[in-house]
Parts: sequence; C-alpha cells; structure tokens
Amino acid sequence: MNELLIISDDKLTRLRQDWLASIAGERRLSPKTVEAYERDTRQFLTFLTGHAGGPAKLSDVASLRPADLRGFLASRRNDGAGARTLGRGLAGIRSFLRYLEKQGLANATGARAVRSPKQAKSLPKPLAASQALTVIEADAQLAEEPWIAARNAAVLTLLYGSGLRISEGLSLTPNDLLPGTKTLRITGKGGKARMVPLLPAAMEAVDLYRKLCPYHLKADEPIFRGAKGGPLQQAIIQREMVKMRSALGLPETATPHALRHSFATHLLAGGGDLRSIQELLGHSSLSTTQVYTAVDTNRLLDIYDRAHPRA
Repeated sequence: MNELLIISDDKLTRLRQDWLASIAGERRLSPKTVEAYERDTRQFLTFLTGHAGGPAKLSDVASLRPADLRGFLASRRNDGAGARTLGRGLAGIRSFLRYLEKQGLANATGARAVRSPKQAKSLPKPLAASQALTVIEADAQLAEEPWIAARNAAVLTLLYGSGLRISEGLSLTPNDLLPGTKTLRITGKGGKARMVPLLPAAMEAVDLYRKLCPYHLKADEPIFRGAKGGPLQQAIIQREMVKMRSALGLPETATPHALRHSFATHLLAGGGDLRSIQELLGHSSLSTTQVYTAVDTNRLLDIYDRAHPRA
C-alpha cells in the first residue's frame, strides 16, 4: 500500500497491513468497508504523526487515551466530516486496536470509552396525499392475478388508512377483520396494544381480497397469503412497491413504511393533534411523534416558496 507521507514506522505499518488483510480475508468485510477503514486509520495515523513530530509508532497507539481520540474526531469535524463519517472512522480505529489487543500489543480500553458521534435523525419521507391514494388503488397494482392485485391493494390500504407497520398488517387474521369491524386492536413493538380506526375503504379492499383469494383462510391465522398459500412475507410487498415506484414515477422513498409516515403526516396537516397521533402510531414517547411536526413544517415552507408572490 503506497502512502504519500510516512505516517508510521515500519513495525506499525506492517501491523496495519496485516490487520487490513485479516478483515478482508478472515472477516470477509466488503471491499468498500476495507477501503474506508484503510482511509480512516491512515487519517488517524497522520493526526498522531502531527502530534508526535514524526512517524507514529506502536507505542503511540498502544498508549492511546480517550482525549487523543476525541482530539482526532474534533479535527475531522473541523474539516467538515459529518457524524456518520466520524462514527465509521471511530469503528475502524477500534477494530485496529482490538486486533493489536488480541496480540498483546495495545490496550483498546481508551477507544471503547469514547462514544460514537450522535447521528442526526433523518426526517420521515411521506408520500403526497395524491401519491398515497394512487398507490392503494386496486387498479394501480401490477400483479397479473386479480386476487394478488386485490391482496396488495388491501395491505397497502391498511398501512395508509390505519398507520400500521407492515409486520402489524401482515399479522392480522380474519377474526380481526370481521364484517362490520370499525376498529383494530394492534399489538405493536414491546407488546404495546393500541386501537386504530379501520376505514370503510380498507374494509372494502379486504373484502374484495377475501372474495377472490383461492385459499381457505382460517379464522386465527394470517389473512394475507402468498402465491403458494403460505403467510405473506414482507419482502413481497416491498418488491411490489419497488415496481410501482417505476411504473408510477414515485420517489425512491416510496416504501410500504412510507405509507405509515404518510398516515401521520396527513393527519397532522389536517388538524390532528400530536398526542392522538402518538396513540394511533403506538409510539411510547411523544418525542418520537414530534418528528412529524418538522415534516409538516417543511411541507408548508415548500408550499410558501412555490406559491407566495413575494417568496
């Protein structure tokens, strides 16, 4: 591995090359990850070289303190590195130190004591109301068999109409969806139960699927079936959404889970209060639900920029 600057002495250079070979061979990390770890540790050794006034030595790495690592992260942050890049860099350094530790050449305690930079929460990316309504239409489904098209439409309508996670939608049974049902009792993450509305449109979509489905649907087993009769898998619905994105010109962010985001965002835009939306989504903390206020604010600002004559 050619390096423009001598950033470490011969022994440390050889150890780093052995470590890179081991994570590529024995641990079978992807070439991109190995390349990133090589770059990250090279930058770290360059940082140490600047402090030591000469090529970094094994003793410099072996005696690393948390303050040394924090100083490196601070210098990278000043160069414009984001939290994700810094976190990956720290992971690479920790991996190298663990490798040295296993050989009795270093102590990785200092690296373990440094927290990874906190990742900024990405905002949910809901569909526009018109896009969501198109996605759940039976006529928009791309499956050739009518019963499968009806099944897909019913699942997607439940996700958008009731704000369900895909796992929650696929675990519903015929007993949960009896004729005349207007609310669903959903058991979500952590075994937390909640009540959500079942819209007439969703019930109609389920009834159509039930009418066309060629398999016997036992009352206490999952109602949605795969092509061969087994329980419908999440990956099938996810693949259908990928096809619909291409066919309907939808963004890459149009996924089954985006319909749950859309449910919350559109309720908020229509005047729903956060506490009620929290209950409908099954969030244990209101702060989790509050992310949708940022989504709605962004939408309003976008409308302002496009529509206001003085914007």
